[in-house]
Amino acid sequence: MKCPKCHSDNPDTSRFCSECGTQIIATEEILPSPTKTMETPREELSTGATFADRYQIIEELGKGGMGKVYKAHDTEIKEKVALKLIKPEIAADKETIERFQHELKFARKISHRNVCRMYDLNKEEGSYYITMEYVEGEDLKSMIRMTKRLSVGTAIDIAKQVCEGLSEAHRLGVVHRDLKSNNIMIDKEGNVRIMDFGIARSLKEKGITGAGVMIGTPEYMSPEQVEGKEVDQRSDIYSLGVILYEMVTGQVPFRGDTPFTIGMKHKGEIPRDPKELNTQIPEDLSRVILRCLEKNTENRYQSAGELHSELESIDKGIPTTERVIPERRPLTSREITVQFSLKKLFIPAVVIVALAIIAVVIWQIFPQKESAPLQPQKLSIAVLPFEDLSPNKDQEYFCDGMADELINRLTNIESLRVPARTSAFSFKGKGLDIREIGEKLEVENVLEGSIRKAGNKLRITIQLVNAADGYPLWSEKYERDEEDIFALQDEISLAIVDKLKIKLLRENKVKVVKRHTKVPEAYNLYLKGHFYVNKMTEDTIKIGIEYFEKAIEKDPSYALAYLGLAKAYDMYASLGLMPPKEAWPIVKLEVMKALKIDETLAEAHLLLADIKFLWDWDWESSEREFIKAIELNPRLTDAHHWYAFYLMAMGRHEEAIAEIKHALELDPLSIDINRSVGVMLYNAREYDQAIEQYRNTLKLDPNFIQARIGLGTAYIQKRMYKEAILEFQKLADYKDGSHTALVPLASTYALSGKTREAEKILEDLRKQDNERYISPYQIASIYIALNDKDQAFEWLEKAYKEHSSWLVYLKVQPHLDKIRSDTRFKALLKKMGLN
Repeated sequence: MKCPKCHSDNPDTSRFCSECGTQIIATEEILPSPTKTMETPREELSTGATFADRYQIIEELGKGGMGKVYKAHDTEIKEKVALKLIKPEIAADKETIERFQHELKFARKISHRNVCRMYDLNKEEGSYYITMEYVEGEDLKSMIRMTKRLSVGTAIDIAKQVCEGLSEAHRLGVVHRDLKSNNIMIDKEGNVRIMDFGIARSLKEKGITGAGVMIGTPEYMSPEQVEGKEVDQRSDIYSLGVILYEMVTGQVPFRGDTPFTIGMKHKGEIPRDPKELNTQIPEDLSRVILRCLEKNTENRYQSAGELHSELESIDKGIPTTERVIPERRPLTSREITVQFSLKKLFIPAVVIVALAIIAVVIWQIFPQKESAPLQPQKLSIAVLPFEDLSPNKDQEYFCDGMADELINRLTNIESLRVPARTSAFSFKGKGLDIREIGEKLEVENVLEGSIRKAGNKLRITIQLVNAADGYPLWSEKYERDEEDIFALQDEISLAIVDKLKIKLLRENKVKVVKRHTKVPEAYNLYLKGHFYVNKMTEDTIKIGIEYFEKAIEKDPSYALAYLGLAKAYDMYASLGLMPPKEAWPIVKLEVMKALKIDETLAEAHLLLADIKFLWDWDWESSEREFIKAIELNPRLTDAHHWYAFYLMAMGRHEEAIAEIKHALELDPLSIDINRSVGVMLYNAREYDQAIEQYRNTLKLDPNFIQARIGLGTAYIQKRMYKEAILEFQKLADYKDGSHTALVPLASTYALSGKTREAEKILEDLRKQDNERYISPYQIASIYIALNDKDQAFEWLEKAYKEHSSWLVYLKVQPHLDKIRSDTRFKALLKKMGLN
């Protein structure tokens, strides 16, 4: 009998659960309702629907032999889970369901970083379903398909983690019995996770599975599974041998037209030596794989721990330079031969020659325009964020920092196009196919890698992939001590340049290998600061500031650390977490320190330009600094992005739109730059184009608050007040979204005649002023919509005294058109030098 609370199984005679003590009511005691209708088991669930009054279905993840798997939101525990809806024909077999119930009881006890947690088997509306931990990442099968085969080092790392997960399961007496590359996931942190212990067989419970019942996937089955015999942990080791074979060769050892054919090969055929399919495989690894695939269980490794030790030994012996360059397949599988007779070829040839002579005569008679020389198409490469394969999974900051460093270095090569960080990092954790990434970024090559850090030792694996077909062009493994990180970055950067066959001029090579500090500890602290500030919350920015300050303590001449500190305080002001009058002086001070150390830092000149623009209101000096930043680094996306806002503020709309589109070319998937294109169009009074652009931005990220506010604001100018209110109200469910949308929502209420609602929001905002910085400019905007000009100018004057950065846009913002003819407005423009 099943406990209604903890779902543990108990003998039929039990009155109370042996696990949790809950009272159990026997089935006979529950009287069936005479009006109860027959339940029809479901075969699928609809996206958006709520199942079992608890699970909100988000999307279908896939389907297999047991049924379909869905990503769902568990409304009780407030987390995402994976929900497997079992096929009705399987669920109809009471013995199968009983077996799953027993086996899940043991599978639930496995708690390990390399094993996906199983939750429970339940029934709803006649349908059985299994719930389990949701793992966001990519399955191993997809990785192999994408790259054709994995490097030896990567394959061993994955296999070792699988061994660790299996060791824990086997210790608890649980055998997986359906281990395959499809149900091994690499999550977004780089952990290997074994999925689907739902049909695992407990060694402590004999006789649950009927004799002769075959469970598993034919390509990965051990010989004893094929025969339906009793299995133990050595069956999982056989399956892992198949997976290792597949990782390093790109194919499973046995294939066939039917499951029976494949099964017979597992029973009777000797697998081909994997080294014959991939000469890069070390002899020792080939021997390990073949031992896993022994037909006799006694000849295999007897435990996952034993196999792990063998793999560890091989891993240590792999040379630091590991190149995996498989032979390319021909574009066509057949050779095409076309034969011509001389007679057939002669007449067309005469005609072609005659036409050519006529064309030359005409070309000489008529004057020709001087044509511009053809520009050679630039090589292109995207650098993806590196995966953290460290034992403690605590090196994400270092992985991001390594990718950042390579992007910054490669950007200095004029003949190479490198998408900016925002675009490259937008794929982080999504597990997309390399070909899809290449298509979205419009690049020929993609660089991906992983970092494993243990103590003072670093292992960095790099792989350069052809984006068109997902085919590896080059891979290499580097093993160094942590203090060698700078030399290692130089080596990797120059190796990439070499593989792309780029010839560097001396000045470009200097930029590619430029170092900003010689102190590894300072660099490490800087990376942590950069990592936390990029999370853009009040708490994480504070943590980032502390790390930057510690980096400066370690190396007072570290210009980038001062710049990082300046950016952190700049972000404080931008997010409204600190009044500008407090933040901007700090920003300026730290920027000047950075420039004193290194006046060639484009990012420092850019931040100085922004200070002069938004705080000093020194329009001419600001533009000089923007131009200086772009001259120092023409590929600096933020320089073009922020300069566009300057041009817009000055009323130079055509230049602003051209500049923001240039920024978008450098960083095509940046949602912020996509949104900024809408801002430029909006302030140029191109409202329809702005609306279209904001909608396109929301396709990239439906939860991007600023894009939704921009869309609503554009609706206001089109007098589409209902649509605008709807957009602002959507933000009520977002974290901090309701506050952000209050100002435009109040303005919309005022403009649409709902004065009382607008005044209520205005009152609430003024009360919140003690808790959160709210610019007087925003309060003035609401009074303008309420047509209260006196109050509007009173608050605009407060904004002027506070040096509110919003005032730089006085010249162009459409909602100010209502007061432009007022002499007080003209006086304000004059005071700011914007007239």
